[in-house]
Amino acid sequence: MQAVILAAGEGKRVRPLTRGRPKAMIPVANHPIIEYVIDALVKNGIREIIVVVGYRKEQVTRFLNQLDVSVDVIVQDKQLGTANALLCAESKIHGDFLLLPGDNYIDPHSIARIRDIPDSMLVKEHPNPSNFGVVMLHEGRVTQIIEKPEHAPSFMVSTGIYRLKKEVFSYIQGNDLTDAISSMIENGIHLQGIPADDWQDAIFSWDLLKMNRRLLCHIPATREGTASRQTIIQGPVSIGKGTTIGPNTVITGPVVIGNDCTIGPNSCIMPNTSIGSRVILEPFISIGNSVVMDDTTIGSHSRIIDTVIGERCALADHTSTSTGVGLMEIEGQVTRSEFGAILGDTVVSGPFTTFKNSIIGNSVTIEGRSCIVSRSIQDNSMVI
Repeated sequence: MQAVILAAGEGKRVRPLTRGRPKAMIPVANHPIIEYVIDALVKNGIREIIVVVGYRKEQVTRFLNQLDVSVDVIVQDKQLGTANALLCAESKIHGDFLLLPGDNYIDPHSIARIRDIPDSMLVKEHPNPSNFGVVMLHEGRVTQIIEKPEHAPSFMVSTGIYRLKKEVFSYIQGNDLTDAISSMIENGIHLQGIPADDWQDAIFSWDLLKMNRRLLCHIPATREGTASRQTIIQGPVSIGKGTTIGPNTVITGPVVIGNDCTIGPNSCIMPNTSIGSRVILEPFISIGNSVVMDDTTIGSHSRIIDTVIGERCALADHTSTSTGVGLMEIEGQVTRSEFGAILGDTVVSGPFTTFKNSIIGNSVTIEGRSCIVSRSIQDNSMVI
């Protein structure tokens, strides 16, 4: 059995985090999303894997070359849609195959459910179906897929994961794969809808927090770093090599901390937190339900809640994020949001800066004592 993973897109609705990386390479629980997809395939004995890359292809290719499993990489020169991405891999496909997005989490058991059922797709109920292709079912068969309807007639959505025959290529006319699947259905092909056990997509940047919480449930409790005798560690906590934890710090899992981090004394790391590698948390920091990527520094006496922080950020002392509810306009769509802050890469902020329900672009510089509430700040801006 072959599998084709589509990892060529940018993920525009997840900006600013996808300006410097494709969505499939965003780290969640300290692993790129695409790694979970490949892991689910390998655990089902599927090792003939094709990955279609495009946007920031060098990053994906470099990561795939480090894996133990051999992956065939195909380049989509222009990001013209999912159908075009699949067409790029046509010459490599010999028969029935699995098709998966590289930027969604899927569990191995769900792959096992669909692996042996020809002409099938994984479906899942979702509270916000209008962000997806809404699937209409009759006695287990897919009768219609309605792409991102304003008023969804059902909560059942497509996960974008299919088992297909090679004949699907004869139905591809444009750049949208959903159109090809709909054409198959209209021509009498019986497409079986198989419920997925666990599937997670991050439509917007703040959805990464939910995905992070879900994936941290599986982390092993490993401690390869050094923790002070006065450190209190409770629950499943993974600490990477070369990481040091200062005295009187309390860590309550699930938490994952990468390699070569410095966690200052008298800090509190609360559940559902992922900290990348070479991160510095200065003393007296409280952080919870957050994702902190590699090479970021957070100053002392800071409180970080419900926040995603990109790579190489430098946040000065007394930085604070607090959860707020608001409306964000993302790619022309106004949507309800609830989070603390989303910070792109290389954000620099001065002391006593406060964030609430705000998205901060890449390479933004913020002077101290700023209060940023329900705002979206573009890349390379300066806030004074």
